[in-house]
Amino acid sequence: MAKHNDLGRRGESLAKAHLESLGYEIIDENWVHGKAEIDLIAWKDSVIIFTEVKSRTGTGFGQPEDFVDNRKQKLLAEAADEYIYLMNHQGEVRFDIISVLFKGDTSYTIKHIEDAFWPTA
Repeated sequence: MAKHNDLGRRGESLAKAHLESLGYEIIDENWVHGKAEIDLIAWKDSVIIFTEVKSRTGTGFGQPEDFVDNRKQKLLAEAADEYIYLMNHQGEVRFDIISVLFKGDTSYTIKHIEDAFWPTA
């Protein structure tokens, strides 16, 4: 398996544990619709939270969260719309980003950006 795939999986696992430690219920992982994949879908306080996880080993090209560009936001919004439709969810939704920056094999920092963006059409 490619090293970047391992890094992404590690980041998603850490992000999931982070959310659970804050009282979020993970209701889906790696949910795919079309060309989009939503890394984590969580539930807290009657809100569905669609979470994009970005993991990196350095900031030479920017912070991990900088890689959630407008194109990615649009894809996530389209997938979220389908998920909301399938679940017949009538309440609030939110889009979060969790950035995981690894420093060596055992050290990392997590940045949880709530309500990181609101996708536009």
